Amino acid sequence: MDLPPGVVYLARELPLTLLPSVLTYVFLTRLLPLLSSLELPLSARVGAAIIAQPIGIVISYIIREIRYARDATARGAVHIPSVPSKKWGGLSLIEEMKRSVYPADFLLDWMEVYGNTVVAKVLGDYAIFTTEPEYIKAILATDFDSWWKGPDAHLVGKSLLGSGVFNTDDAMWKFHRTMSRPFFSRERISDFDLFDRHSNDALRRLGQRLSEGHAVDIQDLVSRFTLDSATEFLFGKSVDSISAGLPYPSTSSAPSGTNFNSTHPSNTYVKAFVQAQLLTTKRVAYSSKWPLYEFWRDRVKPMRQVCDEYVRGILEEAVDRKRGTGRGRGGDGTGIEEKEEEKQETFLSHLVEATEDKEVIMDSIFNILVAGRDTTAATLTFAVYMLAEHPDMANRLRKEVLEVVGSARMPTYDDVRGMKFLRAFINETLRLYPPVPFDSRTSKTATVWPALKPGDKPLYVTLNSRVRYCVFLMHRRKDLWGPDALEFDPDRFLDDRVRKYLTPNPFIFLPFNAGPRICLGQQFAYNEASFFLIRLLQKFTSFTLAPDAQPESTRPPESWKRAKGTQATEKIMLERHLTMFAKGGLWVRMKAVATEQE
Repeated sequence: MDLPPGVVYLARELPLTLLPSVLTYVFLTRLLPLLSSLELPLSARVGAAIIAQPIGIVISYIIREIRYARDATARGAVHIPSVPSKKWGGLSLIEEMKRSVYPADFLLDWMEVYGNTVVAKVLGDYAIFTTEPEYIKAILATDFDSWWKGPDAHLVGKSLLGSGVFNTDDAMWKFHRTMSRPFFSRERISDFDLFDRHSNDALRRLGQRLSEGHAVDIQDLVSRFTLDSATEFLFGKSVDSISAGLPYPSTSSAPSGTNFNSTHPSNTYVKAFVQAQLLTTKRVAYSSKWPLYEFWRDRVKPMRQVCDEYVRGILEEAVDRKRGTGRGRGGDGTGIEEKEEEKQETFLSHLVEATEDKEVIMDSIFNILVAGRDTTAATLTFAVYMLAEHPDMANRLRKEVLEVVGSARMPTYDDVRGMKFLRAFINETLRLYPPVPFDSRTSKTATVWPALKPGDKPLYVTLNSRVRYCVFLMHRRKDLWGPDALEFDPDRFLDDRVRKYLTPNPFIFLPFNAGPRICLGQQFAYNEASFFLIRLLQKFTSFTLAPDAQPESTRPPESWKRAKGTQATEKIMLERHLTMFAKGGLWVRMKAVATEQE
């Protein structure tokens, strides 16, 4: 039986934390009478021990700060500008982060005053935030060995990600990386027949729903498409989540006999999947002290268990196959479909060959599904958002599709490579709406970041500092991308702005991370998103948002129009957990091409 997170945390931290009180009490009870023949009453000894606790914390903090200051001076560096807190322990900074209603809006406020790299001291921990590509480059590439996820970050994400590739360092990370790399060769990522099967099914259901006169939540649709494609690509089987049907707008009544199955296993899985990520994100604000926030129970673990049950059948079958029992499955209500013969080589079969530790395998599966489903689904969601917001670009993109592929033919790998505007359109979507708006690393040692302006001093980074780099804000910086950085303009990836901004400084564009931990599935994601958009534009046109179908609580309030930057012009509310998504879905309408021609 697992102990509550808060109890585990206190058991780990209290012995050292209570040391000043214990030493004070022992001194007053045992040593003082021997040294001076003075015996204090019990109440005085207990009171002194209690007082020693906060005094010990303060003294420890002062000693640490002096040590840091001396080290920074010895290196010729200065401390990173600190965001002041109105409450003790940085509690007001936590409140600001929790109140955030738009990605990194709290950070935008801080950086306008203190610069593009700031530190927030929260409950004794140093949390550094930066949007500087030079520093992010050091973290991810040039000084890679000085940074890791770190033990604190591992504990924050353990309930959700376990010991998977996104939550580990050193040998375990290398194991997962080595296992994954062979499955992202050109031959595998160019399996367009796989994309075609699942996109055709998704778009057929899209057309049926539109023909009923209802708007469609495109975010839900593409999330099912990417989940089904990812599971077939990785495991040789699709979990067939699209068979659950599509949800109807909450603002309209579903017709009798609706084919949307709210209790379908895939819907149960997705609900737990999203909730687990949201709860994990809430932990981040509390840094290493998050167990005190979830003192009596781990709120994420039950959600992860629901997710594991959804794919456990695939794992059990793979293990049985390795052991030679050959147990088949089917007709058990899991929604799992066989693709080909049982012995085909898959990512899962390689995992099973490497280890029979089901926990390690399940962690690896879950981590890959987070990447395989959520990131590409986010890209496609915001791409359709931009199609609806920019009809001129939608027409231009459709024209390219028809010129290169035609109105019905399945696109090939070479077709996709040759469609320059499509690639630029996807890149611009990834720039303004990066699927992973925040990421982080922890310093293994104290280090120094170089000064970026003449006359400035280098910045000192303490040991065990958690650095959260914000790609979302970096992608929107006008000094990095030009005065039109907040505008959606795919041509910036085609004209001289590439040479002016991106070529000299490639680290200003990081939708897939960089360095040794760069996303292995980058080209797979490009191919999958490109294929779906081509098929979508072959069949549909005239994309528009459907605010009447958007749940009222997820429509941007009037106050947003007075906000800074792009928040003032958003038609949907953005939210994030590990990845970014449209709160309440992205409800849209469009016209089938055949209908428009009649």
